Amino acid sequence: MTRIQHPLELLAPAKNADFGIEAIKHGADAVYIGGPTFGARYGAGNSVAEIRRLCDFAHRYRAKVFVALNTILHDDELEGARLLAWELYEAGTDALIIQDMGLLELDLPPIQLHASTQTDNRNPAKVKFLEKAGFSQVVLAREMSIQEVQAVADETTLALEYFVHGALCVAFSGQCYISQAHTGRSANRGECSQACRLPYTLVDDKGKTITENQHLLSMKDNNQTDNMLELARAGISSFKIEGRLKDLSYVKNITAHYRTLLDEIIANNPEFTRASSGRSTYTFTPQPDKTFNRGYTDYFANDRQDDIGAFDSPAFVGELIGDVAEIGDGWFMVNTDQDFHNGDGVCFYDAHGDLLGMRINRAEGKKLFPAEMPEALTEGATLFRNRDQEFERALEKDSADRCISVKPLFSETADGFRLTLTDEDGVTAAVDLPRSDKIGNEIAQNADQALAKLKENLSKFGNTMFIAEPVELQLSQPWFLPVSAINALRREATEKLEAARIASHPRPLRATPAANPVPYPQEELTYLGNVFNAKARQFYEKHGVKLIEEAYEAGNEKGMVSLMITRHCLRYSFNLCPKEVKHLKPDPMTLINGNEKLILKFDCKACEMHVIGKMKKGVKLNLGTIRPA
Repeated sequence: MTRIQHPLELLAPAKNADFGIEAIKHGADAVYIGGPTFGARYGAGNSVAEIRRLCDFAHRYRAKVFVALNTILHDDELEGARLLAWELYEAGTDALIIQDMGLLELDLPPIQLHASTQTDNRNPAKVKFLEKAGFSQVVLAREMSIQEVQAVADETTLALEYFVHGALCVAFSGQCYISQAHTGRSANRGECSQACRLPYTLVDDKGKTITENQHLLSMKDNNQTDNMLELARAGISSFKIEGRLKDLSYVKNITAHYRTLLDEIIANNPEFTRASSGRSTYTFTPQPDKTFNRGYTDYFANDRQDDIGAFDSPAFVGELIGDVAEIGDGWFMVNTDQDFHNGDGVCFYDAHGDLLGMRINRAEGKKLFPAEMPEALTEGATLFRNRDQEFERALEKDSADRCISVKPLFSETADGFRLTLTDEDGVTAAVDLPRSDKIGNEIAQNADQALAKLKENLSKFGNTMFIAEPVELQLSQPWFLPVSAINALRREATEKLEAARIASHPRPLRATPAANPVPYPQEELTYLGNVFNAKARQFYEKHGVKLIEEAYEAGNEKGMVSLMITRHCLRYSFNLCPKEVKHLKPDPMTLINGNEKLILKFDCKACEMHVIGKMKKGVKLNLGTIRPA
């Protein structure tokens, strides 16, 4: 298959419209955001009016806005979802990110569809099916290696999206039901209770304790900094940053970091192009280590490896800064080459392995005065900084500017003059200046000075979104032209150009599904298929699925089932992998948290771990996450 080379797209998260605008300023080619309902992140909803405001800003830069409409839906919610899809389309949304296939059986607007990572996209057959079903972009599973990405790319022309940064769900997305089973809060409906961040004790089948009180299902954060070029060459065209619930400094810092990396790749590899317009400049140097993370890993991008878990703590430990050299009355000295600032946050692990933090009221060189001196702090303790006050303050201010280059042409016409602005995308706007008694009837006394001043005034785009390339003049004479007239002409042309850019935004077209429904890769769907409404059932039946069970959220699975399927393996983590150690068998293990017990079973052929449990008595589906705010 001859694969289309899609432009390389940096896709950033937006908790709200203001965050999305900042992401675009800092270099995002697209942003993804939740609408007022049906988005799989509780607490990250936005009104349609706010999304319209974000679209208006984004489209000036040829950037796109994707709205997450990616929960599974009840039958009585389908009509509300359909109406919302139309509202979002009319507001300017460029694509919908969806999980529930029932939506494809509805009268949707002609808007591009992206398959959410919740649809569990990790093999060529599934992605190829989604292409035939009418999707334009697919979010691949976080667990996929670069080699596996290449195998998918070889079988499809779809735009492939891959998470390159941020928190990692330990389970295959869409295949985790622990939250639903224990609390009634469904991850597939946007309200995960994050059981993966809890501490557990691991016990083998003989009752022997392997480890105690560790966060055994908590992964480090994703960071694909070193793999960006390889991912692009493998077929990834959309590089996704996780974080619709993250704060603004995270969005600014991480977006700027990956923008810098992608720009370098595009500059050095002519086969790649950028997905939007303009260039961003920053008042700070992007540093991912300064922003919330649980330690970094590239996960399975380069196949299975050690040390992918954040077992010690799910919190932000921060960057290593040194150790405690001396402790005094209300102060301590640090052995380090780092500089400190008032307001910094530092932390350390105590003798019990608990992470303790403190805020620095005053820093005098390496002598730090915390707001409260922890009793557990000892000489020799290793210190980490999880808040760099100076860095955070830099990000609290306006920290980026994004400009579109424009070429001004000032020429004579039959009855006066014309300013034509042509931007980097070929969009043009022209405004005429009629000749009059005071305009263009006198030749300037100092020709060189007059022409230089004219060019200078035509280049002044000030606080607009434009930056001037060299001005071209096509004049028969160095006419005398009042500065006020030139400034007014430039302002009017600038406004027309900005309006023309918004009006000519190339809105993505909806992909046409195959004329005849193609077979789904499976003939049977268990609860893992997440079918929660009649329209979804109708979709799969149309595509040849013969046996369809209801989603786990329907409450029909009363016994012990897989509540989580993950590529993370605790046998591997503790050197108990039968593939690595001879004579070992993949016997079950148990995770214990208080009175809660979860059985671990190991599918060594697929190299996957299943976390087994059952629905707690009295647990019911919580509908609160998808009701309108």
